[in-house]
Amino acid sequence: METTLRGVGVSHGVAIGEVRHMGTAVLEPPAKQIPAEEAEREQGRARQAVEAVAADLMARGHLAGGEAQAVLEAQALMAQDPELIADVERRIAVGSTAERAVYDAFAAYRDLLAGAGEYFAGRVADLDDVRNRIVARLLGVPMPGVPDSDEPYVLVARDLAPADTALLDPTLVLGFVTEEGGPTSHSAILARALGVPAVVALPGAVELAEGTVIAVDGSTGEIFVNPGEDKKAQLEAAAAERRAVLASSTGPGATSDGHKVPLLANIGGPADVPAALEAGAEGVGLFRTEFLFLDDNKNAPSEAKQVATYRQVLEAFPEGRVVVRVLDAGADKPLDFLTPADEPNPALGVRGLRTLLEHPEVLRTQLSALAKAAEGLPVYLEVMAPMVADRTDARAFADACRAAGLQAKFGAMVEIPSAALRARSVLQEVEFLSLGTNDLAQYTFAADRQVGAVSRLQDPWQPALLDLVAIAAEAARAEGKSCGVCGEAASDPLLACVLTGLGVTSLSMGAASLPYVRATLAKFTLAQCERAAAAARAADSADEARAAAQVVLSGE
Repeated sequence: METTLRGVGVSHGVAIGEVRHMGTAVLEPPAKQIPAEEAEREQGRARQAVEAVAADLMARGHLAGGEAQAVLEAQALMAQDPELIADVERRIAVGSTAERAVYDAFAAYRDLLAGAGEYFAGRVADLDDVRNRIVARLLGVPMPGVPDSDEPYVLVARDLAPADTALLDPTLVLGFVTEEGGPTSHSAILARALGVPAVVALPGAVELAEGTVIAVDGSTGEIFVNPGEDKKAQLEAAAAERRAVLASSTGPGATSDGHKVPLLANIGGPADVPAALEAGAEGVGLFRTEFLFLDDNKNAPSEAKQVATYRQVLEAFPEGRVVVRVLDAGADKPLDFLTPADEPNPALGVRGLRTLLEHPEVLRTQLSALAKAAEGLPVYLEVMAPMVADRTDARAFADACRAAGLQAKFGAMVEIPSAALRARSVLQEVEFLSLGTNDLAQYTFAADRQVGAVSRLQDPWQPALLDLVAIAAEAARAEGKSCGVCGEAASDPLLACVLTGLGVTSLSMGAASLPYVRATLAKFTLAQCERAAAAARAADSADEARAAAQVVLSGE
């Protein structure tokens, strides 16, 4: 019997195939005491397992490259956390086996995270994955993960750890469905980078029986269980039509009446550049630089290393626009040499620009490296600060840019509602704005982007979020300056039209989404986009906003 379920579509495309579940295993080792003379040997086993898992995560990161590399390297640092290792060794010293000590130490840390507010609760899945890998190695059993199969399938899981998502083989994994997660979770972002259709936050996903045929629509979030031949043919025809449109869509981003909307790529490092170029990116709208700083959690990278890396990216876009975000450390990206270890709620503490202003030498070195990397190149370099709250923040960043001799435009990311509400004031100090809709939604609705239970409030179609976008875009227009979007909202083709109608001047997204957005924008005039934006803002919920925009753009 055909039934329809609905989750949150996070990666475009249609996948039809049999369900295969993520492997599971008994993760709790037996509790038994060891003689005191075995403690040193057990401590050595624990340290070796931790180092092996950290090395494996780093290796997976290097294979995956780009954003995935930064995520996996952060997990490797989690595995090597000195306090966790010290707790493991203490437990072994009083009689626990290595595997039980790891299990109990991670459980204690897990409880702290889960009780530290929604922002930290979102890191629990990553912590569990690290624990499982260490315990599995100590027990000598295979790590549960992506199932072995000679035939393509749709992967279903309660959640997917970044280490699994990053190395999915798109020739075998047609798409994936998870019960947890949200539109801006690590897995969702990596799915878009892979170009794999994906639906997250689907209630009861893990109850889908192994071998059941399902159709996944990553655009609408719909799951069709046991689809009939007519439904399969309908979905496949729609997918084929979509592919044909994408193939014919080339050139700069623009509406059908010629209003230019530059389409840029979000990248996490040089490894992401080839995909961006292949997708026709007109430049880079968000160059995340955290990956450089995650290589060594104890020290900042040298200026020379930074110069070489930045220049690789800048050289790839001659006469194009490259927008670099300076280091965004803190909260879910802690660095030992920068971020405090005892903040009660780091998401609301010293993060982003606040961190850099407390460590001006780190900011000065990064800005100097960017200035040197751009020397002699025809690229249009722009540099922006994360987590700008007000004009004081913007002025401090602008002063630092000038002091470093940076010959580039400098701007501010709008991720905090105060920056959107006072955008015109912020623009007295900087030359452009870039809306990070992932964090802007998180702070607007007090809804952690990693927690599936609040994914409704992370939906970028929420009218309150659209209001903030409109306020910032209007302020930029009034000041004769630009206001782009570099959050994941830009990757939704329909929402891209609405953002254009709100006055956004450029859109930046993962490379895989660029063709979809380019093709959709080209169907509509600027006036149609403006009417769709007005209809969306007049709605009272994300679903109503999406439906209202769809009605306007479909001409119904």
